[in-house]
Amino acid sequence: MDAIDTWHSLLRPDVELSGRYAQEFAASMRTRRLTFGERMLCPFLRPFFLTEADESRMRVAAETIAALGERVVAAALETPAIFNQLGVTDDEAQLIALDPGYSRASTASRLDAFLLPDSLHFAEYNAESPAGLGYTQRLCELFDEMPTMSAFRRTHRVRFNATIEPMLDALIASYREWGGRAEPPTMAIVDWREVPTWSEFEILQAAFTARGVPTMVCDPRELTYENGALGCGDTRIDLVYRRVLINDILARKDDCAALLRAYTAKAVCVANTFRCKLAHKKAFFAVLTDERNAPLFSDEERAIVAAHIPWTRILADTDTVLHGRRQRLMRLAEDYRDSLVLKPNDEYGGTGVTLGWETAPSDWNRALENALNTPPGTWVIQERIPIRRETFPMFDAAGTVTMRDMLVDFAPYLFRGRMTGYLTRLSSTGLANVTSGGGQVPSFVVAE
Repeated sequence: MDAIDTWHSLLRPDVELSGRYAQEFAASMRTRRLTFGERMLCPFLRPFFLTEADESRMRVAAETIAALGERVVAAALETPAIFNQLGVTDDEAQLIALDPGYSRASTASRLDAFLLPDSLHFAEYNAESPAGLGYTQRLCELFDEMPTMSAFRRTHRVRFNATIEPMLDALIASYREWGGRAEPPTMAIVDWREVPTWSEFEILQAAFTARGVPTMVCDPRELTYENGALGCGDTRIDLVYRRVLINDILARKDDCAALLRAYTAKAVCVANTFRCKLAHKKAFFAVLTDERNAPLFSDEERAIVAAHIPWTRILADTDTVLHGRRQRLMRLAEDYRDSLVLKPNDEYGGTGVTLGWETAPSDWNRALENALNTPPGTWVIQERIPIRRETFPMFDAAGTVTMRDMLVDFAPYLFRGRMTGYLTRLSSTGLANVTSGGGQVPSFVVAE
């Protein structure tokens, strides 16, 4: 019996599968701040399982791609030909040009992936400010305390990877690279107070403070920049864990004026830096898969890209090469609708994504035409990748449990390039993210 079947066999109809248990389980999540806005984070009663071998192959691939992200950022800063392939806007370029005071672009990043028994494919790279790492560890801890887990451990070795402490260590390492000397530094987690992930910031604040790093959660509008120092209230800030997105900073410059002034003056260490935007662009995968850029990478790195990164191009009326054949990109996009996805070059939560295989030909062609008429670099076209689906017990608001076939998006976190822990999201649709209505489950490494 495999791990999934074993777990399901341990769920007792009058206990774990009862409405009362589901309601109590939901209440325990709310107590631990495991909510996305008002919505409960995990309406599922089983974790995702991966093997040691799964984890090993994921580590090699993910850490390689994260390293290439840093390399592409450095190359783009030095080489206009690389910079221009990423579809950066003029406003973004102005922020990227600011010297952050240290070289690591992404202190924290995350690769969204589909991990299958015989393949591993990455859908995109969140190099800017990946959410969920606080939720992830607390959700693992909650499942680790379940009676079902105790019974499961009689036949399986089980472990999960912490994400909160490694994130703090990475933030402090970036602060030291920046030249910070405060022992300990005072940290601010910065984002809009109305975001649905505010409860996660409170989880991280409590954990970081308990580790001896005084931490506060601030809205950008609460920050001040006076006498060469960034502050929030009466507290001077040494280190900003930036969760406010660059898109929002550009759209609300006045609200972010203090943060921008302090960053420009190198008066505070900010992680991630604004330069992370270069690797965060969906077109980063276009840079990786374009044969023009092959000299940037070693033979081993090119092999990893070929095995795990889908063919990607910025949408444009130009020639391109796919599987060794040169052809017009727009003609290719029309002819291979069933194997392509159209994405905004820079969006979150599945916004604007069009799956060709779920779209009528006329609607697909219309979407391509509309995308082509936007400013250059706004959209990318990407090859379809295989997905993973598994059955999970899911409970509704009334506590009724049903077995549901779900898409599984498995996303490893990378803290200063080292893989540590995973965000795992489930969805009944073709897009898996919490923002668009998906749910999250913890991941455990198992062996018999």
